[in-house]
Amino acid sequence: MIKTNAARLLDAAGIRYELIPYEYTEDDLSAQHVAAQLGEDIDQVFKTLVLRGDRTGCFVCVIPGDFEVDLKVAARISGNKSCEMLHLKELLPTTGYIRGGCSPIGMKKPFPTFIHESALLYDYIYISAGQRGLQLKLDPRDLVAYIDAGIYPI
Repeated sequence: MIKTNAARLLDAAGIRYELIPYEYTEDDLSAQHVAAQLGEDIDQVFKTLVLRGDRTGCFVCVIPGDFEVDLKVAARISGNKSCEMLHLKELLPTTGYIRGGCSPIGMKKPFPTFIHESALLYDYIYISAGQRGLQLKLDPRDLVAYIDAGIYPI
């Protein structure tokens, strides 16, 4: 298995994780599909969303796979009056990642990141390893500390 940039960064930081492969199709890149492939609860499979605020620019929300981001709450916690999802065509040039393979670890530049508070209920969660078909299984506390994320009820 080829290590992703996110995995190499975790290695360099001495953070424990597992790389977990899964099968995907272009037709279904959803977190629900990932959870089903992993045989895990959807509440432990987190998705990474990149948003743009009207004041601060880009920021990241990491939320459970079956949640939708509340744009008003996301704007407030990120110091913005309003925000919107980053347009798909901007995702790769902004983050270095593509839809379905966007990790909160190892983006082209660090963005303020906010992780849903439910992540701390678990000993481990899954996030994208930075490519489609590969997840990182890690302790959410390690993730929060490594990327200096805020914990919020997004």
